[in-house]
Amino acid sequence: MSVRLADVIEALDEAYPPSLAQSWDSVGLVCGDPGDALESVTIAVDATPAVVDEVPERGLLLAHHPLLLRGVDTVAASTPKGALVHRLIRTGRSLFTAHTNADSASPGVSDALAEALGLTVEGVLEPLAAAGDLDKWVIYVPHENADAVREAVFAAGAGHIGDYSHCSWSVSGIGQFLPHEGASPAVGSVGSVERVAEDRFEVVAPARARGAVLAAMRAAHPYEEPAFDIFALVAPPGDAGLGRIGTLARPEPLRSFVSRVGAALPPTSWGVRAAGDPDAPVSRVAVCGGAGDSLLAAAAGAGVQAYVTADLRHHPADEHRRASDVALVDVAHWASEFPWCEQAAGMLRARFGEALPVRVCTIRTDPWELAYEGGGDQQ
Repeated sequence: MSVRLADVIEALDEAYPPSLAQSWDSVGLVCGDPGDALESVTIAVDATPAVVDEVPERGLLLAHHPLLLRGVDTVAASTPKGALVHRLIRTGRSLFTAHTNADSASPGVSDALAEALGLTVEGVLEPLAAAGDLDKWVIYVPHENADAVREAVFAAGAGHIGDYSHCSWSVSGIGQFLPHEGASPAVGSVGSVERVAEDRFEVVAPARARGAVLAAMRAAHPYEEPAFDIFALVAPPGDAGLGRIGTLARPEPLRSFVSRVGAALPPTSWGVRAAGDPDAPVSRVAVCGGAGDSLLAAAAGAGVQAYVTADLRHHPADEHRRASDVALVDVAHWASEFPWCEQAAGMLRARFGEALPVRVCTIRTDPWELAYEGGGDQQ
């Protein structure tokens, strides 16, 4: 079976939907012809010259970090990144990026980190806000006109829930109004309080159909001034979002947990740093692959004893420790995201089997290469 690049892109977009990417991010196909046959996939955190050298001809490099992100106005071969793009294209190799969409997907980068640390994932640290793309309409209409108004808003796009259409809920009641001078009531007369047997019915509709639903409702409604409400709906949080919350099989002291983190992740000059009581028990942990100090407040309120992430800066970490008992475990950015490579590889292997060789590049692309431990007492 021949596997096309387009087939792999489809699988990657299903696993790591582009819609989950941050607005500033650049994800998807960087170079390559979707119609070309693909002979292999190599997965890495970064697209560096050494990593590109390991990608066979007519192979795909799946990278977590974008090669081309901000302010790109040239891919000339005389530039470092442009030279890489030219090398890829000349040999029929392609490049695809899954970045913040892989961070938020389920399973994604933080799931892989949690699994590497022996955690059982129980929830999302910062769930993605559900897209506000649905409205709930509440419409009041005389009972004898309710079916006509309902059918009108259905025809305008309302009433769809999953695989069902014409969905609504209704209840009967009494509507009351007093027409004033200038009104032209369909029921009742100016100056007299009128009470009418009405139905209140509710439907959902896409927010983009708001204008069409409003026009259809007004056209079918007998009243000069129909009574209605529109509520923008927020769906309950799902399993997509940044970071994860997980539990250990049994509690262990922070010092032991830090050792666990160090043993589970590939070694780097950055190592593993921690802030907290070494003897404090740890059983429930928040993790975020990549830079995670933006989630310090979420971790502080998540009911965890420790938070594992990367790139923690001095001042945010200091402020967190002053206000919270949640221990901090800081690792190298690259190391925190490297477990995702094997997760992505497993997904592709399950999808394409022996028809598509998939390997994880083990080259350490962490930019920090040397470390110096000063003298004095070591903890």
